[in-house]
Amino acid sequence: MAGRKRQEADDLQVYLDKALGMGAADARVIKASTIRCESWVRLKCQFGCGGYNKRLTCPPFTPTAEETARVVACYGRAILIHADDNDIVNEIVPKLEREIFLSGRFKALGFGSGPCRLCKRCNTGALCKYPYLARPSMEACGIDVFTTVRTNGLDIEVVRTKRQKGDYYGVILVD
Repeated sequence: MAGRKRQEADDLQVYLDKALGMGAADARVIKASTIRCESWVRLKCQFGCGGYNKRLTCPPFTPTAEETARVVACYGRAILIHADDNDIVNEIVPKLEREIFLSGRFKALGFGSGPCRLCKRCNTGALCKYPYLARPSMEACGIDVFTTVRTNGLDIEVVRTKRQKGDYYGVILVD
């Protein structure tokens, strides 16, 4: 079993290495079936985040948890990316997603971390000005980041103070 798991990761190793080279603290291949989607997650965006209804990459403009779960079910594997900074994740995900797509894996689809910061003020009444760079966050689409991350053997804790270092995650669905 360990040999099979290693073989499955080998064909994506180049992308794991690239993620690390772009500033990720960790990147690993995971089973897409370990990505947990829950309806309550979007409510945390609505009642706890100032980005709700202010960015095209945030609810209510993003897919629901149920829609996201149906999409995730179309995939076998994903690349989970961890960084110490939200902006690093949001730079890595679209770049790596594009590379994976151009390599022939046409289903590559990425989700970032936290609210998009590409525009000072997002015009939610128009199309995104940066569709090649902007990605919705995992949580904006109903992905339970804490459960997904912990299920895959990585650490994540609730940030309790402004001085505490956060953990930021993104994911790219691959095949």
